[in-house]
Amino acid sequence: MGATEKVANVDVATEKNHNGVITDSDSSVTGQPPPTPTRSAGGWRGVVDTIVKFGRVEVRGISPIPVHERTVTQTVNVFTLWACMNTNVLPITFGMLGPVYGLGLRDSALVILFFTLLTTCLPAYLSTLGPKTGMRQMIQARFSFGRYLVSVPVILNLATLVGFCTIMAVIGGQCLSAVGGGSVSPAVGIVIVSLLALLISFCGFSVLHIYERWAWIPALVSIVIAVGCGGKYLKDQAPLAAPATAPSVLSFGMIVASYMIPWACLASDFTTYLEPKTSSTLIFAYTYLGLALPTILLMVLGAAIGGATPSVPAWEEGYNAYLVGGVMDAMLSPAGGFGKFITVVLSFTLLGNIAATSYSVTLNFQILAPVFKKVPRYAFSILTTIVVIPVGIRAAADFFLSLEYFIAMIGYWSAAFLGVVLVEHFWFRRGDCASYDIAVWDDASLLPPGVAALAAAVCSFGLVIPSMAQVWWTGPIAETTGDIGFELAFVVTAVLYVPFRMVEKRISGR
Repeated sequence: MGATEKVANVDVATEKNHNGVITDSDSSVTGQPPPTPTRSAGGWRGVVDTIVKFGRVEVRGISPIPVHERTVTQTVNVFTLWACMNTNVLPITFGMLGPVYGLGLRDSALVILFFTLLTTCLPAYLSTLGPKTGMRQMIQARFSFGRYLVSVPVILNLATLVGFCTIMAVIGGQCLSAVGGGSVSPAVGIVIVSLLALLISFCGFSVLHIYERWAWIPALVSIVIAVGCGGKYLKDQAPLAAPATAPSVLSFGMIVASYMIPWACLASDFTTYLEPKTSSTLIFAYTYLGLALPTILLMVLGAAIGGATPSVPAWEEGYNAYLVGGVMDAMLSPAGGFGKFITVVLSFTLLGNIAATSYSVTLNFQILAPVFKKVPRYAFSILTTIVVIPVGIRAAADFFLSLEYFIAMIGYWSAAFLGVVLVEHFWFRRGDCASYDIAVWDDASLLPPGVAALAAAVCSFGLVIPSMAQVWWTGPIAETTGDIGFELAFVVTAVLYVPFRMVEKRISGR
C-alpha cells in the first residue's frame, strides 16, 4: 500500500516539514474545511441529519485532522475552555476533602498550591502537540501502546471521564435539589444537568468552544456572590484533632493530583483544530493558567468551607441534607430569593466541564474498537448521558464515599500512562512531532506492538500497590509515608519503559 493510499482516512497525503509539523503534500488543498456532508433521509435519521446540518455539529471522528482543516486562530479559546471547565463547584468539592484528611486551612492550601503547580505541567505540555500532529490524545498514544493494546488505557480513560461526568451531575443535582428544599429530588436535578450538558457535547468542537468562551463569566460572578454572602463565616475553622502529618499531606496531595493529571489524557483533544504554526509557548501558558488559576483558588475555598462547616449550624444542616449543594445554598441564604437563583446558576456552572469531558468520551469510544468508528461521534454523547444518569443517582446516595473510591482509581493508572507517553515522545522521538507518521495511525502492522508500554505500566504496580492509602486498602509503604502511589506509577513506568521498548523495537522492528 502506498503512502497516499494509507492516509485515505486523513483526507490528504501528508509530509513533514523542517519544523516538525505534519503538513499536507496535496497542492490542491484550498485551506478551507470541507462542507458538512448532507443526506436525504426520512424518519428519525432525517431529523438527526437536519440537526447535524444546521446545528454546527462536528461530524469528523477520530481520524487525524489534516492541516487544511487546522485553521482555528483564536488561541485564547484554549484558556477560556480550561478556565470554564474549572470555574465551578467541582474543585470546591475536591478542596473540601482537605479537612477529611486532618489538614487545616493553611496546610490544605499549601498542598493544593504545590501539587497543582507541579501536575498542571503534564496537560499543559500535551496540549501543545495537538496543532502539530492533528491527533487526538489517545490516537497519539497508539504510537507507544499500539493499535490494539491502546484499548486498555482507553477503557480506563472512559471510566475516568464518565466518572467525572457522574460526580459533576450529582453535584449539580444536589444544588438544584437544595434550592427547592427537597421539592426537586437530587435524581431529577441529575437528569436536568445531564440533558443540558448533552446539548453542548452533541454539537462538538465549535459549539463547545463558543460556550466555554463565555460561560465562565456567570460562573465566576456566582461564586464571588456566594463568598460575599457567606464569607464572614470562613474564619470559623473547626479545631484540628492533631497536627498535620506527612502521610496526611501526601494522601491529600494524591487527591489534588488525581484531579489534575487525568486532564493530560485528553489535553490535545481540544487543540487539534488550531493552526500548526500556533506558538507552543502560548498554548502551554493558556492551558497552564486556565487549569491552575481557578483550581487553586476554588480548591482553597473548598478547604475553607470544609473546615468551617462544622462551626456553622446552617452550613452543617445543609451539608447533611444536600452535601455540597446544601452548603452553597446555606451560604447564599442571606440573599433570599436572589440567593436561590444564584444556587441554580452554580449548578449550571458544571455544564461546561461535563460537556467538554463528554466530548472526549465520544472520541474515546470511537478509538476503543474498529466497529465504533462507524458510529457517529455525536451518538456517543447520547450513550454517555444514558450511562451517567442512573450511575449518578446511585452514587448520590453516598456521595463522598463514592468520590473517594473514584479518586482511588484514576490517579494511579493515568500517571503510569503518562510515564509511557512522555518517555516515548522525549526519549525515543526526541520531542520531534515529525517522527509521528500520521499515515499509519490506524495500521496495526506499522505501529508499535504496545507490549512494552503495557508491561511497563503493569509492572510498576508492584510498587504502587504497597504505596496506596485508600479507604479500602493501605499498603505497608503508605502506612509510613502516606499515599505516594501516583508518583511511583509515573517514575517506575517511565524507567521500565526505556529497556522494554528497546527490546520491543529490536524484536518487532517497529
